[in-house]
Amino acid sequence: MVAQFLGLKLRLLANLFRRSPWQVVGVVLGLLYGLLVAAALVAMLITFRFVDDVGAIREGLIVAGSLVVLGFFLVPLVFGVDDSMDPRKFSTLGIPNKQLSFGLAVSALVGVPATTLALVLLGTIVTWSRGVGETLFAILAAALLLATCMLASRVSTSISAFLLSTRRAREFTGIIGILLIVMITPVVVLLVNVDWSKYGLDVLGGFASILGWTPLGAAWAVPGDAAVGDWGIAFLKLLIAAATVYLLWLAWQGLVARMLITPGREAQAKAYGGLGWFDRMPHNPIGAIAARSITYWGRDPRYWVSLIMIPIVPVLVILPLVFAGMPFEYLVLVPVPLMCVFLGWTLHNDVAYDHTAIWLHVVSGPRGVADRVGRLVPALFVGIPLIGLGSAVSVSVHGDWAVLPGLLGVSTCILLAGLGFSSFTSARFPYPATKPGDSPFAQPQSSDTAAAIIQSFTFVGSIVVALPAIVCAVLGVFVDPLWNLPALYWGLGIGFVMLIGGVWLGSRTFERRGPEMLSSALRA
Repeated sequence: MVAQFLGLKLRLLANLFRRSPWQVVGVVLGLLYGLLVAAALVAMLITFRFVDDVGAIREGLIVAGSLVVLGFFLVPLVFGVDDSMDPRKFSTLGIPNKQLSFGLAVSALVGVPATTLALVLLGTIVTWSRGVGETLFAILAAALLLATCMLASRVSTSISAFLLSTRRAREFTGIIGILLIVMITPVVVLLVNVDWSKYGLDVLGGFASILGWTPLGAAWAVPGDAAVGDWGIAFLKLLIAAATVYLLWLAWQGLVARMLITPGREAQAKAYGGLGWFDRMPHNPIGAIAARSITYWGRDPRYWVSLIMIPIVPVLVILPLVFAGMPFEYLVLVPVPLMCVFLGWTLHNDVAYDHTAIWLHVVSGPRGVADRVGRLVPALFVGIPLIGLGSAVSVSVHGDWAVLPGLLGVSTCILLAGLGFSSFTSARFPYPATKPGDSPFAQPQSSDTAAAIIQSFTFVGSIVVALPAIVCAVLGVFVDPLWNLPALYWGLGIGFVMLIGGVWLGSRTFERRGPEMLSSALRA
């Protein structure tokens, strides 16, 4: 039975080379990359065999190895992985649960991640081959680690396929993954700023001492503890590693048994009463397009994923600067303008998000200004409170309310200018975007460099035109508070001029290029 499962997995991998030439090239590059990474790690582990500082090697392997085990569990669960050996596919064959579970678990050994891990674990055996006892412990620990990672990936992948089968669930976990990355960003920045020449071993040792007693790092610590002479501790951690494998095996068996009799989840259709925003907005072309846009922003994951990312970007930008030593009272003035940059930039390819539904706008014949203004309404609904409340919070933390006019002027100018640029570029230069219903994290490849140019033009343009307001605001903070009023006047003036000009150009372009926009959507 195990041989049949292994043969099936090998045939599935061989089928990857029967795709289109470019897909085959991608598969080959992925295999070569995995083998090169494995070769580099094995070479490094072999050199560790001749290093006398056993404690430092042990601590480094515990920390790095714990991240590897955690990755085998979290990556399939957070980002989703297509399971070619889903247990539900074998539900009609009548295979006993224990045999099916064991065969599917062993089949996980066939693949690039498993091969890379196996080679690295062989390298760790060489690293700790400093005596008969150490070598024996290293072999047992490597076997347990391979079983732990394979079972963790199988459990995680099956949970993802079983519980996260709906598109909305996968998108939600993807967002959670991004938020987790953002949450660990301060830790990464802190580690980068540690003086490793003085405190590096202490920091590494602190992490290793904790992780070495957890299921993540116990097996990695076993041969190292044996090498430093802590045989009793090494044996206890070996028991922890063995217990981890046993618990994962029980979880895997229970999950397989459950999946064999339970179909995958399906998205439940929601019943909506009334016309939603179409009842609340004015009954004219602008109101109808605004209602449709607001509905998109609330229900379409392509939009609300972008909205979630807008407050995350300032965190990623400011935290490294804080750790670098820049004064926090000045950095606190940056988030609101930065969020306005991304909010105005969000609509730069809005027409392409409609995909083929743009034909409704073409055949119904609304005026271009109605389409352009209607699409701006949700961004303004979000942007106006963001500027008002966000600026008040930033200034209160800063401590000097004299800078409030300058911050309002800069933020307003950037947002309105960005919306003006987006009103024109979305009608004149639409490029392929994620289709409705697809994952918001799947971005199609554009056929040329037009997409990058359009994105850069819209993003940088709103900042460039706001430079007069930005300069006055900076002078108001560092030179004389009287400069904050010119920053407000310049910001409002330039912002409204750019918004009106962008809507005017965009409306004329939309009326002239309706067939071209529909053709672009069909090609995409």
